[in-house]
Amino acid sequence: MKRMLILLLCAAMLFSGCGRLHSDEEAVSAAAQSTAPTPTPTPEPTPAPTVTFSATGDNLIHGSIYLQAQRRTTDGSYDFAPLYEEVAPFYAQQDLNFINQETLVNDELEPSHYPLFSSPGEVGRAAYDIGFRLFGTSNNHIYDKGSAGLGATLRFWEGMPEDALAFGLWEEGTEMEIPLYEKNGMTFACLAYTQYTNGIPTPADAPAHVILTSQTELIEAQIKKARELADVVLVSVHWGTEDSHTVTDGQALLAQQMADWGADLIIGTHPHVLQSAQWLDRQDGGRCFVAYSLGNFVSAQSKPDQLIGAVLSCTFEMNDEGKAELRDPLFYPVVTHYGAGYSAIKVWFLQDYTEEQALAHGVRSDYPYFNYAYIQQVVAENLPAEFLS
Repeated sequence: MKRMLILLLCAAMLFSGCGRLHSDEEAVSAAAQSTAPTPTPTPEPTPAPTVTFSATGDNLIHGSIYLQAQRRTTDGSYDFAPLYEEVAPFYAQQDLNFINQETLVNDELEPSHYPLFSSPGEVGRAAYDIGFRLFGTSNNHIYDKGSAGLGATLRFWEGMPEDALAFGLWEEGTEMEIPLYEKNGMTFACLAYTQYTNGIPTPADAPAHVILTSQTELIEAQIKKARELADVVLVSVHWGTEDSHTVTDGQALLAQQMADWGADLIIGTHPHVLQSAQWLDRQDGGRCFVAYSLGNFVSAQSKPDQLIGAVLSCTFEMNDEGKAELRDPLFYPVVTHYGAGYSAIKVWFLQDYTEEQALAHGVRSDYPYFNYAYIQQVVAENLPAEFLS
């Protein structure tokens, strides 16, 4: 009996010891866990800078356009909003929009039309209001009003909001000061050249001047410097033959040269009609996209093909090497519509335009073959299918 009691006592002591040992191990484990460092969560990758971009052709303000805008008001001012209202939502969806401003824009000179243009300042403000921020000013009409017109236009654009950039006019000695524009963490260099000034030389007392496409040494130097300063090099070029869908040898040669010098996107204007587009391989291994002519955006011109243009849309995105790439270039055809006697002028995207509107177009009085199918034919013959929206 005594032996049994001793065995039971030993067993109880052993069991109690095991329990304390287990509790001690748990305590040590808990203490270790409480002092262990908390793992740092893996950060989400930073999205690559991206900019959705659009380029639009000639904003050509004939007399019938600004007179209609004036008749919409009662105080002698101008209301251009209805001219653009059908296309305005598109531009609100883009991060950055360019337009070729074909005419002088200012608040000082009396408005005038062909052959020497000057447009009311409300044109520029209306374009700004629908989303345009980059305005090309190098074209064949830039010297139409001499030094007075140049000065008035410079003062107008200088008075616009800070996020508007008009480029293409250069004060003497500033040619290597490359205009830069920042958007979504990406830097755009903005250059513009013209092949013609309608035979008008640079006025002797001009406050600024354009650079002609024949000045290739200067253009090369500008583009190469722009390549060093910016993520994206945009080049607007006013060139080619009016009313011709054919890309000239001179256009093709200069386009390849500008690409090799470092251009990312070449935006062609001046012919007033559509011309083709293509990718160009650059000497540095990159690619440049060229649209040889976007045609007219708005105008009161009188021939069918002058009423058919296109807006180019694309995306710029930084790749893994930290270089900007142009992706997904697409054209959205546009139609300038007017009724009899150039009444009610308005620009439409072709996707929103109708056969009924085409059959009611004022141009049909002289060109009865103009209809919706004709518009589609002109687009298909001049813009590669791979780039059509």
